[in-house]
Amino acid sequence: MEQSKGLIKYQWLLRELVARDLKIKYRRSVLGYLWSILNPLLMMIVLTAVFSNMFRFDIENYPVYLLSGQILFTFFAEATNMAMSSILAGASLIKKVYLPKYIFPVSRVISSFTTMVFSLIALVIVMLFTKADFYITLIILPLALFYLLIFSVGVSLILSTLIVFFRDTQYLYGVLLTALNYLTPIFYPVSILPDWLKEVMVFNPMYNFIEIFRKIMIYGQWPGFIEHIICLAFAVGTLLIGIYVFKKNQNNFILYI
Repeated sequence: MEQSKGLIKYQWLLRELVARDLKIKYRRSVLGYLWSILNPLLMMIVLTAVFSNMFRFDIENYPVYLLSGQILFTFFAEATNMAMSSILAGASLIKKVYLPKYIFPVSRVISSFTTMVFSLIALVIVMLFTKADFYITLIILPLALFYLLIFSVGVSLILSTLIVFFRDTQYLYGVLLTALNYLTPIFYPVSILPDWLKEVMVFNPMYNFIEIFRKIMIYGQWPGFIEHIICLAFAVGTLLIGIYVFKKNQNNFILYI
């Protein structure tokens, strides 16, 4: 409740921080926001050429399959990496005036989420180009994105707290992200995994978020109740842990930044 009131009171600051992040990201770029569309498209072309020919994955409309996973994972990686250093980056402002400190990591996540929304245009372009079908299930697509957004905020609150006290967090998290990237079926089908690994895949939050997104966007399937519960549990559970960790330690930030 306290955090909600803070977001409402300081929504002007949140908007300014998000706008600043976006401006900095595309500063002195000729194409600007178009890179949010072009970057995933170019990466998709390269990865499709490599993986579809090298490994011969039997996946219908592989470019769409690949791009859908790539866009979501890229958002998560970018959002959490940016948010992780947000408290340290905002140290000068935090020391001068009172502000709800969680505004800083939350703003980084929202700016990355905005970039991802632009990147989804690239996915639509590829679907049109490959003559993929568009289904009525698209009406619940915002729900799938909302799960990932909430989960990313929770992870960001945890990381932005840890790095204040342990600077090595950024290096450890880089290794973890690399491992998570390969452990998540982004460019390969889950069917190639051994049975024991398929069973534990449900404990990989990114697998669940990407899977529910693909069902809605690509296959026109309504995700089951259990699938929604799993995604909601990861999202809300991580957010609650993130709020607890951040709130418990935020008063000590000033001593370490």
